[in-house]
Amino acid sequence: MPLGQVLYEPGGTLSHVYFPATSIVSLLYVMENGASAEIAVVGNEGIVGISLFMGGESTSSRAVVQSAGSGFRLNAKAMKDEFNANGPVLHLLLRYTQALITQMAQTAVCNRHHTLDQQLCRWLLLSLDRLPGSELAMTQELIANMLGVRREGVTECALKLQADGLIKYARGRITVLDRVRLQRRTCECYAVVKREYDRLLPRTAG
Repeated sequence: MPLGQVLYEPGGTLSHVYFPATSIVSLLYVMENGASAEIAVVGNEGIVGISLFMGGESTSSRAVVQSAGSGFRLNAKAMKDEFNANGPVLHLLLRYTQALITQMAQTAVCNRHHTLDQQLCRWLLLSLDRLPGSELAMTQELIANMLGVRREGVTECALKLQADGLIKYARGRITVLDRVRLQRRTCECYAVVKREYDRLLPRTAG
């Protein structure tokens, strides 16, 4: 799943669902003028294409790989057959969908009420939760597109975080140096989303 790969476009019929393993996928809402903003991120905790089994068949969002890596895909019929079998997979997918809705709602609130600095910290933490290490391959322009803001604003915030020793940014790579302080600096939105994911989708040892 290479960086920038589009998994589906708004209004398109979904032929597969995707399970990111080491990649991260952004769900974006695209305006008529081409502007976009991220409404959620999906990583190794989730599935891309929930409208397929929720009865919609298509969606109003775009799914784009924001962090390159690997993943799995399953064709539409196999996914629907498993969902309709009314077994453990159905209940797991419904819990995941509830967690995803929480993330979408909290993102909307965050974008309206919190500073760009706090939004960037939240975005970095959500991305880190879905990666094995502390480094993200990400340009400031791409981050700006995700957050729906001007690149200059992201640049200013990133420089502040770097000056304060929280991150290191060089050549399109962001390395988080102090996650604890990053969590202190972000708004409540990150913790709300993380608690809901941990509650609905607890990780099992091994």
